[in-house]
Amino acid sequence: MESKVIASATVLVVDDDASIRDAIADFLASHGFLVRAAGNAAACERELREAQVDVVVLDVMMPGEDGLSVCRRLAPTGVPILMLSALDDVTDRIVGLEVGAWDYLTKPFEPRELLARIRALLRRPSTEPSTQERGGRGITFAGWWLDVEERRLRDPAGRPVSLSEGEYALLAAFAVRPGRILTRDTLLDLARGLDAASYDRAIDIAISRLRRKLAEADPAPIIETVRGVGYRFVPSVRPA
Repeated sequence: MESKVIASATVLVVDDDASIRDAIADFLASHGFLVRAAGNAAACERELREAQVDVVVLDVMMPGEDGLSVCRRLAPTGVPILMLSALDDVTDRIVGLEVGAWDYLTKPFEPRELLARIRALLRRPSTEPSTQERGGRGITFAGWWLDVEERRLRDPAGRPVSLSEGEYALLAAFAVRPGRILTRDTLLDLARGLDAASYDRAIDIAISRLRRKLAEADPAPIIETVRGVGYRFVPSVRPA
């Protein structure tokens, strides 16, 4: 049975194709969601000013301002964005995630998959980085405790874990964005403490080292590989 939070959520569907927009809206409404709709970037902005939106389903290829540009502007607000596109190339998916999308679904898609992905986004904890970074220093995840500012980490047994500056920066980049797929380029930008050149293999090696250190204390998976795209932080995060 769905939680009240999911059942009462408001979804904004932004697509210039009225038939697709209406079909998505009707389908989501039939599953208990409150649905608002917009056919372009300007209408999207109006809807966001008028209502509190929990998820935005955003088409990439729209006339005028396209979905990537809209996503780039909305990303700092922290609202979950699920991008839709007829483009199925890995590079296209990466670009969408780089500009701030939380998830990406290619057209044509099975409506039930869209529904499942929206529900998954709503179950994730708030991931707005600025909120976490401005808030209390301590956060917990899967029994671990991390002080983002002081760069201290304790395992589920309460033992201190020694990490390099780069490893702390990488872990913090993940921990303040739980559930989001982060590409390698995004991680290299966020974890500026990494002593490595900016290329894909560098971040893979750094994550491998971090995983190994975390697994020495607790074998439960913390960082998930999203093949061909990047990585995702698995556990939920709470202020300590």
